[in-house]
Amino acid sequence: MKKMEALLHFYNSQIASFSEKKEALKKQIHRLGTVRLLLFVCALVSVWVCRDFNWLVLTGIVFVFAVPFTVLMVYHTKLFYQKEYAEAMCQLNTNEIKGIEYDFSAFDGAAESIEPNHSFAPDLDLFGNQSMFQSINRTVTQSGKACLINWFTMPLDNKQEIISRQKAVQELAAKTHFRQHFFVTGIMGISRQSSENGNFIKNSEFLRTQGLTDERSVRGESSVGYGEQLNALTFQATHFSQSHFWKISIWIVPVIWTGVILGCIAGVFSLNVLGIMFAFAFLIANFETRKIKKLSDSAEKIERHLLTCSQLIKQIEQESFNSEMLKANQSLLNSNGKPASEIIRKLSKIIGALDQRYSLIGIILNLLYLRDMRHAMQLEWWTGTYAASFDSWFKALAQIDAISSMGGFSFNHPDYVYPVIAGNYFEMKGIALGHPLIHRDVCVRNDLQIEQNPFFLVITGANMAGKSTYLRTVGINFLLSCMGLPVYAESLTVYPAHLVTSLRTTDSLTAHESYFFAELKRLKMIIDRLNAGEQLFIILDEILKGTNSEDKQKGSLALMKQLISKNTCGIIATHDLLLGSLAQEFPDEIRNYRFEADISGDELTFSYRLKEGIAQNMNACFLMGKMGITIGN
Repeated sequence: MKKMEALLHFYNSQIASFSEKKEALKKQIHRLGTVRLLLFVCALVSVWVCRDFNWLVLTGIVFVFAVPFTVLMVYHTKLFYQKEYAEAMCQLNTNEIKGIEYDFSAFDGAAESIEPNHSFAPDLDLFGNQSMFQSINRTVTQSGKACLINWFTMPLDNKQEIISRQKAVQELAAKTHFRQHFFVTGIMGISRQSSENGNFIKNSEFLRTQGLTDERSVRGESSVGYGEQLNALTFQATHFSQSHFWKISIWIVPVIWTGVILGCIAGVFSLNVLGIMFAFAFLIANFETRKIKKLSDSAEKIERHLLTCSQLIKQIEQESFNSEMLKANQSLLNSNGKPASEIIRKLSKIIGALDQRYSLIGIILNLLYLRDMRHAMQLEWWTGTYAASFDSWFKALAQIDAISSMGGFSFNHPDYVYPVIAGNYFEMKGIALGHPLIHRDVCVRNDLQIEQNPFFLVITGANMAGKSTYLRTVGINFLLSCMGLPVYAESLTVYPAHLVTSLRTTDSLTAHESYFFAELKRLKMIIDRLNAGEQLFIILDEILKGTNSEDKQKGSLALMKQLISKNTCGIIATHDLLLGSLAQEFPDEIRNYRFEADISGDELTFSYRLKEGIAQNMNACFLMGKMGITIGN
């Protein structure tokens, strides 16, 4: 409890600190606005007073006031960014406090990733609202979110890889400033991109009213960067950078302009020559408009995304890491000694310049020195030079983004422990396992012990006594272990087998499948994978629910015997007490446990404590009677 109090104190201190900074910045911005207004008024008054002076004096007056006005405007922009940053930090820390109290609504749950046929994801509530993913996810890049989803759905099965990721997660858990700065930088990039795309929501209001999920869901994107668009950009064919004509033209045109303008000033050329030059420049500047537009369209609206990615990568480049996984990813962020952040920032500037080609200044500069062609050639040169490194940069960014989320989860759960990863199939021993999504104040924690293969726990018990919750508790902590995350337990040892569950099989009207057939398909998948030599950890809840009692008993007994013959391990929960008799036939491979319902007079209570043996009390008739349903003698 003291650890949780310290955690809350940290977040509240962050909120207080950044709130104070925000208020101070607001005052500075107000004072700066007042000074700028005064400068503007003084400039107008000075011009009015000196209106009879020649134009050189008036120009000088405007210049005297314009310089400090511009400097203050730049400084104002900097202060405004700092204010937005402080607001975003306050909101993040507020949301983290909510998360500690099991309200994860401010974060993206990746509901679109729910896959009904996955080996375990639907049964363990991995995605969607109030899901395990939502409680962990703090990613701010599209590739980072995809990486984290992949780690959830395809956990590691190699001991050394898990240990390596554990070390990376532990290191970033301790780097709170890095994680929060990384997150807020990414989120502010998303918010600014929203404004540039026409969704004029102030960043502070965006974070406050929309949390960190709704706006991205509306746009159908989850983070910084358009992966497909970036990939298409890096493989654009080169048209201009290989053309000798355009290589020469971009230098000849401004030279000719210089000569014509100087000649007209000196009186050597008439203004007709200037008109002819204008027509010539217009034709050559717009000769390849379609191809330039096509190239520009391929990079449209990703300038801000690239700039934000550059900022995030720069943070990674500047950080000092110790774990091998983090250092390996950091080492990928360069190209021939040049930092990837600078290279990507340059690409962002090139794309930004192309996006501005239809502005008045852009059109004028294009006539004077073929600005559009220069930037098109620069874009082609960039993609030709760095396309090969692009994937590795964004893979490194994605992995550190995902690990940063996992580090935040570790930081937010100081009472969790990192599991010991076993080297032999199969071992899973846990003390005081709890479900991470059940409030710590009411979560009842139980033990688990499997030390060999084949081995199964058969868990019997009454309705609502805790069987399904226990299965999900074991499953989710097993998954967290294989992902390299800490678990909700006093201690846990795990062998990273492949997890397979069948807890909530459903029928499918679209596939014309009955409930029973869907369950049979699930069980067949398990047998097929065992026959293929996979090492599985199996969790089943109520085998063959979709058939009658006699068939269910025969089928369940046969399945259990087959699973034992396949030298596999797992847990099976059932209402069928007959399955408990298998322990007599397989005393070394099966152990019975139970969750009891305690009926005392007119009251039904549950301890939710796992006990050895076969359940003694059932509660269906009791509950039906409580609801007014008459039970015959």
